[in-house]
Order: sequence, then structure tokens, then C-alpha cells
Amino acid sequence: MTETTPINPAIEQVALRTYAEKAYLDYSMYVILDRALPHVGDGLKPVQRRIVYAMSELGLKSTAKYKKSARTVGDVIGKFHPHGDSAAYEAMVLMAQPFSYRYPLVDGQGNWGSSDDPKSFAAMRYTESKLARFAEVLLSELGQGTVDWRPNFDGTMDEPVTLPARAPHVLLNGTTGIAVGMATDIPPHNLREIISACIRLLDEPSASVAQLCEHIQGPDYPTEAEIITSRDDILKTYESGRGSLKMRAVWQREDGDIIITALPHQVSGARVLEQIAAQMQAKKLPMVADLRDESDHENPTRLVIVPRSNRIDMDGLMNHLFATTDLEKSYRINLNMIGVDGRPEVKPLNKILTEWLSYRTETVRRRLQYRLDKVDHRLHLLEGLLIAFLNIDEVIHIIRSEDEPKPVLIQRFGLSDIQAEYILDTKLRQLARLEEVRIRAEQEELAAEKAELEKILGSAKRLKTLVRTELLAVAEEFGDERRSPLTTREEARAFSETELLVSEPVTVVLSEKGWIRAAKGHDIDPASLSYKSGDQFLCAAKGRSSQNTILLDSTGRTYSLAAHSLPSARGQGEPVTGRLNPPSGANFIAAMMGDDRQQLLMATDAGYGFVTTLDDLHSKNRAGKNALSIPKGGRVLKPQFLGDPENGLVVAVSNEGRMLAFPLSELPRLARGKGNKIISIPSSRLQSREEFMLAVAVVTPGQQLLVHSGKRYLNLKIADLEHYHGERGRRGNKLPRGFQKVDRVEVVGAD
Repeated sequence: MTETTPINPAIEQVALRTYAEKAYLDYSMYVILDRALPHVGDGLKPVQRRIVYAMSELGLKSTAKYKKSARTVGDVIGKFHPHGDSAAYEAMVLMAQPFSYRYPLVDGQGNWGSSDDPKSFAAMRYTESKLARFAEVLLSELGQGTVDWRPNFDGTMDEPVTLPARAPHVLLNGTTGIAVGMATDIPPHNLREIISACIRLLDEPSASVAQLCEHIQGPDYPTEAEIITSRDDILKTYESGRGSLKMRAVWQREDGDIIITALPHQVSGARVLEQIAAQMQAKKLPMVADLRDESDHENPTRLVIVPRSNRIDMDGLMNHLFATTDLEKSYRINLNMIGVDGRPEVKPLNKILTEWLSYRTETVRRRLQYRLDKVDHRLHLLEGLLIAFLNIDEVIHIIRSEDEPKPVLIQRFGLSDIQAEYILDTKLRQLARLEEVRIRAEQEELAAEKAELEKILGSAKRLKTLVRTELLAVAEEFGDERRSPLTTREEARAFSETELLVSEPVTVVLSEKGWIRAAKGHDIDPASLSYKSGDQFLCAAKGRSSQNTILLDSTGRTYSLAAHSLPSARGQGEPVTGRLNPPSGANFIAAMMGDDRQQLLMATDAGYGFVTTLDDLHSKNRAGKNALSIPKGGRVLKPQFLGDPENGLVVAVSNEGRMLAFPLSELPRLARGKGNKIISIPSSRLQSREEFMLAVAVVTPGQQLLVHSGKRYLNLKIADLEHYHGERGRRGNKLPRGFQKVDRVEVVGAD
């Protein structure tokens, strides 16, 4: 039998799961309530509140001299905030940066960072600081009984639970923070707009968010960049407490250049230039020639973008940059804060302002009550002092003759303990100089003040009026114009790959064996290029590098290849089958390039065809698309581009010397298919390849048709073709003797 160690009853035993749950919950609540989230009352997180309070205790008011920041940070972490000095200093730096805070609370001297690099601030041993004038909004009523106090972390002194803010600071400077399981992202706002909404809420306590937004246009950041989020979206964000906001840089044209004069909140100009330069190096921004940063003291933001030419669409270019760089930035909004009940909650705008007004009203009531208590106390002392003055000789006699004069004075004149103590503490020479008139004048003044205080405290309406008056005074003293304008802009769109390409003339060359390449310019001779052994030139297409090359094979399928992606004509190219998957045994017939709206005639030698556009022949698939249906025994003919589709005349020639002409308008416009009959070819003779449509051409006024037979050719003008006019789909008329076996036809311009 083994012995078990007896359990010490003095040791508390807790299950590991229970202990871990409690420890994590305690940690979570600490992070939420004492580190990451602001309080609706003063809008500050604990570290910010402690910095402001510690600076006020050091006497660093806005009128004082600057003091080393290390001194402030030392007081903060030594007395109130037992955390790292770097964290406390970074929080202090943020409150001093005018590009980070809409209304900075700290006035810094030295290097406090820049908008390009907010983290580039000097160490706290080098910088100096004091409170900004705006900090008076948070501190001016602190010593007037307005807030609760609690012991600091070691219990040696007290610190305020919140500061008695005279304006809704939680919305004025905003804040960001990450707690456990929740976060906060409160944007800054304009003081005048917020106070105007508060006045509306005082007058109409049930005012809706939409009504409050008649006063509040939206967030107001410390930058002149535009807020482009729609009014409806901003309203929905204020109603739910969650949403997002978009800001866009402000730019203008100046001497053919693009000048950016304002960037979105917390966006670095250097970073934006890096992003644009990266696109230029990757050849994704060919329309930009140069970048410059001309920012200086007079122009804090001045970024210059130099277009390659004055033909560049600047609006389109900026839209692309908005979509691909930080020139347009989205901000998350999450109005999560600790309410007056001490609980964290995401609140809509009307609830935030309602709670703050209740906090402010209670703060004013406590301030008035504190002052009333002071007035009552002073009146009580003056009453005893007046009794002493009127009986000065007897008072002096009692003090001189009694060992314990205090109880005697209390009994003789009916004084309170406090009054007797005050009389005894008063210097004789001061008492001798006092005059009854002065005492009674002070009594009258204090009595009038007491009556006014009691009136206000006794009337909710008067209290509300006082709150309103004081809010208007804050707006008058510290209010300014809105910085971030709200505008409606179209959504930014990045350039497509095609739009980013430099459009230059190219000639795409295709060989009989299916090797393809692209040469710059239109003045090359494709047949003179070198080809692989056993291979030779098949066809060429002239177009722009920004266009697609359309290939047509012997099965009637079409394929698309981006011209800019083709190998250079300096080499022998590459096989098309490396990029496409044509059917087995298929041969390529033609290559085409041009505008997507370019019309062309598609036909087979079975005598069928139709009119289509290049856009209809595009295919994104490697296997292409079935554009032309081929009747049994037929073969694909090379497509014919149409110069003047309205006045064109279709001329079809069979290999046996028959020719038929009819208006182009009689052919259908199709995206794909077999088309309609152009010239009649008997199917039996087609399948045996005895008869077929040798060629089809479209002739327009001013052009001529050359019909070749051996070394001879027939030159036909539009007027000469009248003999061959007929209904579409007929057999046509015989050509003159000597042209019964036609080799090819050719359309040429007028001499």
C-alpha cells in the first residue's frame, strides 16, 4: 500500500481550465478597458489621458516653457503608467503630429516626424514639449470636482478616471486600437460640425442620425484630400457604427504636368512615388516620363508627374494611379468605445453624442455643485469673521487670557468649529485691517453667486442652456473650417494590359509551317526574311502593337494572339502550336489585324460567305472558336477586308471562268456560320473538285479588278462589271475567251 501526500488545506486548488479561463478573461478585460479603447467622455485611451494629466501636473500649460519629453515620459511611466517608455513616447508623439491629429494635444519642439515618415521622430531626450492650447478643452475644469479619482498603480497618489472634456473629443481626434476580440477605428471630425450637432441634440433629444448629419458632413481628416464616399454610405456608417471611407488625392494641371497637392490621411508622398516608379520600371506605365517631389515648407505636398506627351489622357492616367497606388485609400470605421456605463460597444452617431451630452451635463452639474459648496463654505467663514470683527476687543481678550480659546469662542459667540479655527488662524494685523464693509460686500457677492448656482442646479432647462452656451464658446474659441472636402467622383479604374501598351506599328509574319513573329514598322519585306529549312513565307498582317492578331485555319477556326507578346522578327519566330491548340492536320490560312470594328468577308470555295467584324473573330481560348462552317468538299478562302461596306460590289469567280457580281448589302452580317450562297457551285462537281469558287473580291467605286490567267490579265472597272451583274447565288456569266482558266483575282486602286 502506497502512501499519498496529504493535501495542505491552506493551498487553494483550482482546475487548470477554470484558472486559464479566468486569467484570460481578466487579461482581455484589462486590454479592452485599460489599454485599447477610448472612453466616450474624454475620447482618450488610458495612456493618452495619463500623458495629458502628467504634463498638466508638471505645469506644462500652453503658456509655459517647453520641457524635455523624457521628463514627461518619466513622470507618466513612474507615477501612472507602468509600461515601456517607448510606447508612452510614441503615444505622445502621435498627439503632437499635426498630420496625425486633427486637433493636436501636445505642442512639440524638435523633430517630431514628418508626414512622409511619421516614425522618423527624434528620441525623447532630444525633443521638448508642452501642452497645446486645445488641451484646455480637456483640463480646464479638472480641479473643480468634476470627475472621479482612483489610486494609481501603487496607491501612492490619485489619478483622474476621465478628464472633464468640454467638447466630444472622442469624435474630434478619433483613435485606433486593437483589443482582444474587438478593435476601434474612430475617424476625426470637425469641431464646429460636431458641436452644431450637439446643439441640435440638446434642442431635439430624439433627433435621428439623418438629422444630425445635416450638421455633420462626415469625417474631417488633417489633410485636404477629398472624401469620395457617397453621402448615403456615410449615413449608413453613422447609423450602424461600422463602415468604410475612401479618400483621394487632390491634383491639378500645371504647364502640361500633373501636380498632386494633397494626399489621403497618413499616406506618404515618398511611398506614392515609389509605387509609381515601380510601375514605370516594370513598363506598366509608358505614358509617364518623369516624377519629382517638389514638396517644401511653403508647399508641404507637391508631387509632380510628367506625362510623356500632351496627348496623354491625364484623367485616365490619374484614374489608373488612384486604382493602383495609395493616391486613393480606404479607411475602416468602427465606432467602438467604452460608454458611460463602463461597457465597450459599437455605437451609432446619435447614441455617441447623447451619451457624451449626458456625461457633459453631469460634469457641469458637479462643477456647479462643487462651486456652490465652496461658496457656502466661504460664506460660513465670513459670517464667523464678521462676528470676530464686530467683537474684536473681546475676541483678543479671550485669546490672550484663555489657554484653550477655541471652545470659549465657540460658546461665547455661537461659532462652529471651522469658524473658530479660521478666526484663530487669521493674523491679528489682517483682522485689524479688515473692514465690515469689505466683508459684507464679499458676502453679498457670494450670496448672489449662490442664488444663481442654486437656480441653475434646480432647473434642468437652465442647466441645458448653460451647457449649450459653453459648447458654443468652445466652438468659437477652437473651431475652424473643414479641411477634407466631400466630393462625388467616378470609381477609379486601372488600365487594362492593352491600354498600358505603347501603340506602335508592327507587321506580323506567318510562315507556311506555322511559325510566327512580329517586326516593328510597316516597311519591311516579309518574303525577304530568313525562314527555317523547308519553310517559306505565307502571309503578313499590318497593325499596331496594342492590337490582337487573328489567325484563321483550314478548318474555319479563328484564334487570337496579342501582337506585343509575339517574338521579334530578328529571329525566326516560334511555332504557333506552342501557344494554340488547333485541330490535328489543320493548316493556317491567314493572319489579320486591325480595329475591332473592321468588317471583312468570310467565304469558302463552296460558294458561301458572310460579312463579319474582327471583334466577332476574337477568341480567348487556346483551341480557338468555330467561326466559318465549311460545306462538304469545300475549302476556306482568305478573308477580304471591306473598305466601303455601303457601296461595295461582291465579285465571285469560279475556276472555270464564270463571274458573278452583286451588291455587298445582299450578304448577311453574321458572327459565325456558313453564310449565304454567293455563286452557285454544283455539290457533285465541288466534291470532285472539278468546279469551285476560285476567288471572291469586294470592289468599290474608284477601284479596279484584275483577273489573272497565266501571264495575261483582264482589267475591269466598276462600269465593266455590269455585264456580270446578277442575282446572288446564280451561276454567273462566262469571262472572255482566254480566261476560262482563272488563276487569281486582284483588287487595285484607281490609276
